[in-house]
Amino acid sequence: MRVRDFLLLLAVCLIWAFNNVLSKIIVTDWAIPPLFYASLRFAVVALVMLPWLLPMPRPALRIVGIALCLGGGSFSLLFVGLQTVSPSEAAIILQLGVPFTMLLSVLVLSERIHWRRGLGIVLTLMGVLIVTWRPGGLSLSMGLWFVAASAFAGATGAVLMKQVDGVTPFRFQAWVGLVSATVLTAASILLEDGQWTAASANGWPLVAAVLFTALIVSVGAHSVYYHLIDRYEANLLAPLTLMTPLATIGLGVLITHDHFDMRMGIGGGLAMLGVLIVALRRKPATELLVEREVR
Repeated sequence: MRVRDFLLLLAVCLIWAFNNVLSKIIVTDWAIPPLFYASLRFAVVALVMLPWLLPMPRPALRIVGIALCLGGGSFSLLFVGLQTVSPSEAAIILQLGVPFTMLLSVLVLSERIHWRRGLGIVLTLMGVLIVTWRPGGLSLSMGLWFVAASAFAGATGAVLMKQVDGVTPFRFQAWVGLVSATVLTAASILLEDGQWTAASANGWPLVAAVLFTALIVSVGAHSVYYHLIDRYEANLLAPLTLMTPLATIGLGVLITHDHFDMRMGIGGGLAMLGVLIVALRRKPATELLVEREVR
């Protein structure tokens, strides 16, 4: 990989990692309802990507399902989880997306899991179990369940996307934004309250944060990432994206003062080693992992 392109990928991973920490601050310190925050993000994405909306990709129902899984479903679940889970814990739990993707690819795409991929899946699960272990047994808080559900939604969207051809990244972004914003706005109205009071209390910092997460993260970083996908093999990019959880852990410790001890270090290391083993496989497995990296 050229040095320039590696630096671009490094910048993308750092942007994604900082956004994970920023999202924690927004839904906890600023007390912004998570579904409302997610709806604002995708509304901006939909507005910016509006010129690429038509014609609608086919099949329509599958596109809507993929948009909900990779967009609104995955992010809203993550934001709900971040209300009670630290960014560092979330970064490790999200690695469950790898075994989820592999297992769903067996069920939906009839792929086979060879022994090395199986080893990677086992190591990832062991790492997550160590992170969630507390004296007396597992500590599966509601927040951790929501983060795990976010990983499953993202994996489902990646596998479903594998069955759709000919959709350009910008058109897909446009439909993710539109579908997610519509569904999340309705969900926020029905399930949350005090949205505009919380938004008014935070004012321009919230506006800046939403614009950052929509324009810089969703549109900018994602577009650069797809540019790199076009230039390099999936089995090269997938391992390098492990910089995102590592950077999230580091920024979480520095910015939100996440608790990070030996147990989390061992668990996180095992989980990411498992991801690395799976990611070093040749196509098509690593293609699914690359397509799952939608932030």
